[in-house]
Amino acid sequence: MESGVEYWTAKAMLDWQVEMGADEAIGDTPIDRYALEDKKPAPKIAATPATPPVVPTPAEVDAVAEARAAARAAQDLAGLQAAMGAFPHCQLSVAARNLVFSGGVAGAPVMFITDAPDREDDRAGALFSGRTGPLFDKMIAAIGLSRSGDNGVYLAPVVPWNPPHNLDPNPDDLAMMLPFLQRHIELAAPKLIVLMGNSPCHALIKKSGMTRLRGTWTQAEGLPALPMFAPSYLLNTPAAKRDTWADLLSLKARLKDLT
Repeated sequence: MESGVEYWTAKAMLDWQVEMGADEAIGDTPIDRYALEDKKPAPKIAATPATPPVVPTPAEVDAVAEARAAARAAQDLAGLQAAMGAFPHCQLSVAARNLVFSGGVAGAPVMFITDAPDREDDRAGALFSGRTGPLFDKMIAAIGLSRSGDNGVYLAPVVPWNPPHNLDPNPDDLAMMLPFLQRHIELAAPKLIVLMGNSPCHALIKKSGMTRLRGTWTQAEGLPALPMFAPSYLLNTPAAKRDTWADLLSLKARLKDLT
């Protein structure tokens, strides 16, 4: 039987061998290393990196084309409102509280296309809800019209959401939402259009500058159209009310010719 001293001596020698790099146990028969054929280790072949899968780049969304398709699919005003609410590409909808679709009497002979809703309109979800409302009502009442009843008028904003900081919608937003506005006019079927503000003129007749445009009849979407100052402008520029009165009388005379 081996003594304890021999065991620990052998273990110490084995530990030393491992420390020096020995990684194989000694075989039962000796090997003449000098007689072995000198072979160079085969070169390591670098692994070919896997080719990443080709991910197709999504095609750029044509928001105007999608708006045109969604608007054309709407068969009535309720369907158009739903389509506008579901339209995902106009960023104006992100910050706005409400979609402001229309006001007044659908099917009326006069359709007012207004500037974008302001903050008060956005809060109420209706056009001309703040200080502009009473002034607008007085304006149309002066020529025998109102937002309700037999002599009602119909209203729709150029875009249905309040832009940040009450700014005018930019040209891209106007172009994106134009198919909805055109379909709105088509479904409402008015006989005359009033372009009440710069943005409606820019969208529908591709012109701006209300001091030059107001009071002169033109064509928009195949209908007679009259550019006119917006109530918000009149609140800040009372001197322009005289020109607006002349425009209202022109509208009244044009309506009389239709009857």
